[in-house]
Amino acid sequence: MTKPRVLISDKMDPNAARIFEERGCEVDVITGETPEQLIARIGDYDGLAIRSSTKVTKAILDAATNLKVIGRAGIGVDNVDIPYASGKGVVVMNTPFGNSITTAEHAIALMFALARQIPEANAQTQAGQWPKSGFMGVEVTGKTLGLIGAGNIGSIVASRALGLRMKVIAYDPFLTEDRAIELGIEKVDLDTLLSRADFVTLHTPLTDETRNILSRERLENARKGIRIINCARGGLIDEAALKDCLESGQVAGAALDVFETEPPAKDHPLFGAPNFICTPHLGASTTEAQVNVALQVAEQMADYLVNGGVTNALNMPSLSAEEAPKLKPYMALAEKLGSLVGQLAHGNLTQISIEREGAAAELNGKPITAAVLAGLMRRYSDTVNMVNAPFLAKERGLEVSEIRHEREGAFNTLIRVTVETEQGPRSVAGTLFGKDAPRLVEIFGIGIEAELDGHMLYVVNDDKPGFIGRIGTLLGASGINIGTFNLGRREAGGEAVLLLSLDEGLPPAVLAEAEGLAGVQMVKALAF
Repeated sequence: MTKPRVLISDKMDPNAARIFEERGCEVDVITGETPEQLIARIGDYDGLAIRSSTKVTKAILDAATNLKVIGRAGIGVDNVDIPYASGKGVVVMNTPFGNSITTAEHAIALMFALARQIPEANAQTQAGQWPKSGFMGVEVTGKTLGLIGAGNIGSIVASRALGLRMKVIAYDPFLTEDRAIELGIEKVDLDTLLSRADFVTLHTPLTDETRNILSRERLENARKGIRIINCARGGLIDEAALKDCLESGQVAGAALDVFETEPPAKDHPLFGAPNFICTPHLGASTTEAQVNVALQVAEQMADYLVNGGVTNALNMPSLSAEEAPKLKPYMALAEKLGSLVGQLAHGNLTQISIEREGAAAELNGKPITAAVLAGLMRRYSDTVNMVNAPFLAKERGLEVSEIRHEREGAFNTLIRVTVETEQGPRSVAGTLFGKDAPRLVEIFGIGIEAELDGHMLYVVNDDKPGFIGRIGTLLGASGINIGTFNLGRREAGGEAVLLLSLDEGLPPAVLAEAEGLAGVQMVKALAF
């Protein structure tokens, strides 16, 4: 088996390359290339490991014909076109926890720097002055810290602030009351936070909803004398409004590690504003953090390329390296069921449900659903995979539902896929024989046992004597060898289903002859 090839295109801790090699990947470290050079090279690689320098554009993704995964050593993925990567079936990963402590500590450091005006006091002292009476700081003990965002980094800041004997309040739409109690903080709305906080620190991603979350209106209506720290993302604060509020004294101080445009212009309006301090995006810049994110991205990418494990992916359900082997046969079954219903169901499909019962109900359902959609959507494109299938389904307005049953049925494990058609619901169901042998056990309400593999022929016919002989004679006379022969029927003399595996694809002329046989209701050539 050929080893997956990985390109590291940005400077990273050298141990990242070692981890790739130890885990069964070939790795090249080639940094500092132009976009044109990367475009010429990227087609040879299965994985691309980056930091912030490499910009993964549409042009690069178009050239990356073998690419399966992009790994960002760090949190921010602004330099990756994630929607386009998803459409290409490329997994995009980041390492959201590798620099969490480092970023949280930087926010705390900036809070202290603001409270005691340390940068300006240092500059004046080194200039030969002794401005002992010119700086009057404030204590942080007993003050209220407002968190905008209480996720991984925000929760670390909260724990450090509580250790400093601060009161912590937080605005986060996803923060539950139970989690707030667990952290020892109070959940509030944004306006309440800005009216009560002495210090505010931001820990939220930049989205359409969070852009300029600290707008001019909110800054002007905040508690007078508030101090603001941002180590998250530029664009969360209206920078022009912040300058005006610093000059008016409405905001007592601000410390930014990030700017809307980086690097900021030399004449940025905030430069020189009173009680303003800044750092050049140093939130993740510690030795420990850079080592951590490099090692983590190498481990995650290698797990995916070698074992199928998915960790910290932004466009695919997580699947641990331990889960992957257990889920693999279920995902194979799910993909075949999706493919079957996609080939047989006619018309515009608007709804699909994936039901799991027995052993399948105890597993992570997201990868199973993604596998069903990959099989189903393959009728639209032969480049569909588990990454881009959910996106393609959403684009086409397909409503997807997942149902988990705790009931015990006739099978130890069962997956059922149902689509809504113009003729009503159509469903297929399958199970596993042994640990890893997918089998179809029901098709459109008719019980049947069959292995879905290779070239197959699906026939719906009247359950009358002589039909099996007629279809067998036709295939034999046409030189088509039958591999397996699987039968099912609703009732004696009623509608029957015949599912044949063939050694080769059925020529159109033979298919037309089969459609003309007496008793045939429908004939369909299938491929898996």
